[in-house]
Amino acid sequence: MERVRFWNKVLVLCFSLVWLINGLFCKVLNLVPRHQQIVAEILGETYSRPLTIAIGISEVLMAIWIISRKFSKLSAIAQILLIVSMNIMEFVLTAHLLLWGRLNIVFACCLAAMIYYQEFVLQADLERRNRIA
Repeated sequence: MERVRFWNKVLVLCFSLVWLINGLFCKVLNLVPRHQQIVAEILGETYSRPLTIAIGISEVLMAIWIISRKFSKLSAIAQILLIVSMNIMEFVLTAHLLLWGRLNIVFACCLAAMIYYQEFVLQADLERRNRIA
């Protein structure tokens, strides 16, 4: 059970770091300008910087939500829906700006599957074991 608990915590930390890094460093601090280019191409150039910052702040808030473990099932569902919908939109509209082009959708689906596994398999197993003990 300790191994399951350890990997569950590692995955939660990794997911929150993905959101934090993409939100704070890539978008808010604009260390990866490609993110703002994607926003500009989808939503227009005029407000692309403030919109990119707003998206980045939202991603930082997602990282905090994940770490807090409050309403974790809702958090997992929100993450999965956001990842899949954002990546489908980028796949269709801005594949040329993506780090791995159209292959990005494969990595997005793998991340979504890992989030599902962490929350609805590992976490559920821990909760079941705690009820039994």
